[in-house]
Amino acid sequence: MHLRRSPYQTIYMISFKYGPLSVFLMCLVCALLGTTHTQAQAQAGPKLDVPYVPTPPEIVNRMLDLAKVGKDDVLYDLGCGDGRIVVTAAKERGASGVGIDLNPARIEEAKANAKRAGVEDRVGFRVGDLFKADVSKATVVTLYLLPEVNRKIRPMLWRQLKVGTRVVSHDFDMGPEWPPEREERIGGKTIYYWTITEANKSAVGSKKA
Repeated sequence: MHLRRSPYQTIYMISFKYGPLSVFLMCLVCALLGTTHTQAQAQAGPKLDVPYVPTPPEIVNRMLDLAKVGKDDVLYDLGCGDGRIVVTAAKERGASGVGIDLNPARIEEAKANAKRAGVEDRVGFRVGDLFKADVSKATVVTLYLLPEVNRKIRPMLWRQLKVGTRVVSHDFDMGPEWPPEREERIGGKTIYYWTITEANKSAVGSKKA
């Protein structure tokens, strides 16, 4: 029978066989390895709820078409990645916009793309937690997240967004509690469209979101 020793039993045995100096050296190595592992985790970046998968240009344009994005709109893209939806809305539709993403590398890329497109005066990008974001100024919200993330963020959208605000999601819906008003399939991709209603506001107020 193989018996699993506790760390304390292992240290005692090493101390008994090789002396206290060996124990000290072993503990020092373990501490250094632990520090290296922690540093490696930190350098790997933040833990992301959603992997980065860029939205194809034709889907970006159709999402903007469905929401009828124009020059008077303020578009918020949650999980904006390289900023392509916000940049396209500003460059081709005259809208202003904000992109939020948890990954600093994607935000820097988005800022560079906005500058390259000549729209940096109409858009902004920031590192942030989507679930803590203030999106109340949006007239349009775009998403390419995951089903469970969409459902988790749904009450926040109902609570913060004004009645009439348009919401468009690439590939994933919001669950049976909020069926889409429109649904389109393009080349194996699905786009979902909603508008915020008084019923949504009432539901979140009564905690039915």
